[in-house]
Amino acid sequence: MLKPVCHADIPSFVMNLVDRLHGAGFCAYIVGGAVRDMLLDRPISDWDVATSALPGEIMSLFQDMTRFKLKHDTVTLVRAGSLYEITTMKGHNRSKPDIMEDLDHRDFTIDAMAYDTCKKAILDPHKGKKDILRKQVRAVGSPVDRFIEDPLRLIRAIRIANDLKFSVEGRTFSFIHELSHKLKNSARERVRDELMKILLSSSPSNGINNLRKTGLLEQILPELLEGYRKRQNHRHRYTIYRHIMETVDGVEPDAVLRLTALFHDIAKPRVRRKIKDEFRFFGHAEEGAKLAEEIMLRLKFRNELINKVRHLIQYHMIFYNPEWRDGTIRRLLRRIGKENMDYLLSFRKADMRAHGYAGGKIELISELEDRVKKLKERSLVIDRRDLAVGGTRVMDILNLSRGPEVGTVLEKLMERVIEDPKLNTEKALVALLEEMKENEEGITIREVAK
Repeated sequence: MLKPVCHADIPSFVMNLVDRLHGAGFCAYIVGGAVRDMLLDRPISDWDVATSALPGEIMSLFQDMTRFKLKHDTVTLVRAGSLYEITTMKGHNRSKPDIMEDLDHRDFTIDAMAYDTCKKAILDPHKGKKDILRKQVRAVGSPVDRFIEDPLRLIRAIRIANDLKFSVEGRTFSFIHELSHKLKNSARERVRDELMKILLSSSPSNGINNLRKTGLLEQILPELLEGYRKRQNHRHRYTIYRHIMETVDGVEPDAVLRLTALFHDIAKPRVRRKIKDEFRFFGHAEEGAKLAEEIMLRLKFRNELINKVRHLIQYHMIFYNPEWRDGTIRRLLRRIGKENMDYLLSFRKADMRAHGYAGGKIELISELEDRVKKLKERSLVIDRRDLAVGGTRVMDILNLSRGPEVGTVLEKLMERVIEDPKLNTEKALVALLEEMKENEEGITIREVAK
């Protein structure tokens, strides 16, 4: 059963937008995913309004609000951090836009409905409500026409179906496969955004598998397909591709974790070697980090995210030994970064579960997690900036000029402090520097620093 739409479901701000357009003599309807989600009784994050007003008229009518215009026919209003799109209805007759013609050119039937706030009625010319009840995503009219109008709809169909736990209607699915190559005509940023919505969903592997079945994955992430049906070794129950999917499903829906999981073993097919009847993957972490960076640059991810994911993949093969001293863990924290360690440990547990034969290894990572937490609760010094003396004091005591030798000395002090944090006082570190100076014995400071 579908939930009846009522005005109480519509935020007062959205109603005010519609009323202002009506008051200026324009037609206006709530359209798209908001109507669908009201019927499904789902939370609504995007509110879109279709109107007979032209973009210039919309800009003029809402000049008292923060607004911008990126798309040709759409004005976006900003309020309290939320975006509200007002779009001129599509139609052959630009001077007389028509809501029915606009709905004819929308992508899928479940999004090709409009709510008339005056009549309190839903316009549903393409039987979107029936498709909601059937739990299917079906193209409006001719799938070919809809996908040619905007090839991004190819991946949107998969993403929407995955998000709603619907299936893609058979004819629509067939044409996605047939036209999958057209996706290359879409802007990489738009493809990336749709991919991320799939990746952050409750069932990312389901969405990615449908991208594979339709040929879209070959257009977006051909490198991921290299591991499809590629067996691993006795430590892994699953193929490379299946292991990656299990890992992606196993981490929290966080962009850093999901991307790390997606790319962590992506280079395995390229380094796979058979030695004594066993597949080995030498250097796959380092190669995977490089390949992940290439892919993320291609898809125009922001540099900060690229660097974090690359770093986590490079160091993801950690194997904890309970005999490690605290100094060893502090060195690990320094190499990984305090800000990255929680990500790495969370990912690593999911990675091990996705082997299918995790055994006691997850318990070891949990033990490491506990020890890291306890160390973090103390005054943890793992960065040179946290030392009780700085470069200026080093130069004064050792008579050094500014240069790499100063950094080398600070690094030596850092090693001592990591091993024994009690040494991180000005008095103790100055004593160590004085000891360095006294032990020169005719050797130049430059050599001592080395």
